[in-house]
Amino acid sequence: MNARTTRTLAAALSLTAALAISGCSSDADSASGAAPKLTVSGGYMPEPVNDKMAGAFMVIKNDSKTADKLTGVTSPLSDDLQIHETKDQKMQQVQSLDVPANGELQLARGGSHVMFMGLKNIPKVGDKVSIELRFEKSGPVKVELDVKERTYKAPTSTDGTAH
Repeated sequence: MNARTTRTLAAALSLTAALAISGCSSDADSASGAAPKLTVSGGYMPEPVNDKMAGAFMVIKNDSKTADKLTGVTSPLSDDLQIHETKDQKMQQVQSLDVPANGELQLARGGSHVMFMGLKNIPKVGDKVSIELRFEKSGPVKVELDVKERTYKAPTSTDGTAH
């Protein structure tokens, strides 16, 4: 074997070994390199009172064995969207919210939610508001929020959770 053939063979063996090692994992989602499978349902925004702020609520479901995090939200309606959680009846901005593996993140009144600050216009009942959710592992998810009456509350299931 000449030196060139030896180098080519060595490179091919190294690449094969690297691919084999990277494929070893006990978690099927991680092994395939698959991002978590997220779906969003029940998205709505109560009609805002003014152009200063508005909230958005929804359920983000994760049907995979890999946890994720909601890390950001964008929308043409506002240049300042924030992720908020409510603890001890106090609302505070956070950098991210967990979307557990084989679970869901509920964004609901009185709890975690998306907050729009400084609206460019005031949507009315029946309008739709476009948002894009950003995650740590998954690709962005586009959602159309239904603008509902200010008093609207999402239906709850028999276990008391909002849907």
